[in-house]
Amino acid sequence: MDILELKQKIELRQGDITEMEVDAVVNAANTDLILGAGVSGAIGRKGGPVIQEECDSIRSMPVGEAVPTTAGAMKAQYVIHAATMEVGHFARERDIGKATRNALRRADELKLKTIAFPAIGTGAAALAADKCARVMFDAVLRHLAGRTGIERVYLVLFDSEKHDTFRQVFESLGTADEPQDRSPRHRH
Repeated sequence: MDILELKQKIELRQGDITEMEVDAVVNAANTDLILGAGVSGAIGRKGGPVIQEECDSIRSMPVGEAVPTTAGAMKAQYVIHAATMEVGHFARERDIGKATRNALRRADELKLKTIAFPAIGTGAAALAADKCARVMFDAVLRHLAGRTGIERVYLVLFDSEKHDTFRQVFESLGTADEPQDRSPRHRH
């Protein structure tokens, strides 16, 4: 499958990720799985205390890892918590890539067809939206190029500025200025 075919499986939306009717919503988590501010806080408020209770039973996970929990009262079935930073630290591009890849792996393990990501690492973790977009799109395209049951990946951006940035990066994928090679060689 070439990059243009793979891009057809990705959809950008501006809005509230907690309202998405998908199999899984990804939470931009910290390693202590505390549902605090930003997307994480919105997921905790919308889904209810059951999500934080499940996170508390897991306790913590390394940066770059991902774990699923129930989605509580949200429309999604699962929340996949992708650890992009330790509490009090900032996100690094390699951690965003690893967290994105591991969230997609958890979705495949759960045999999910649809998954919605926020711009992980751009809130409290302070990664620039354009860098985040490049890293996330690279990880998603590589995953979709491999063996996966995922049929649709949504990138749901709450504010218009991030949405516009992600749209610009997305539209540049597969053009002359962007590398064409999307082989799954870096998947672990």
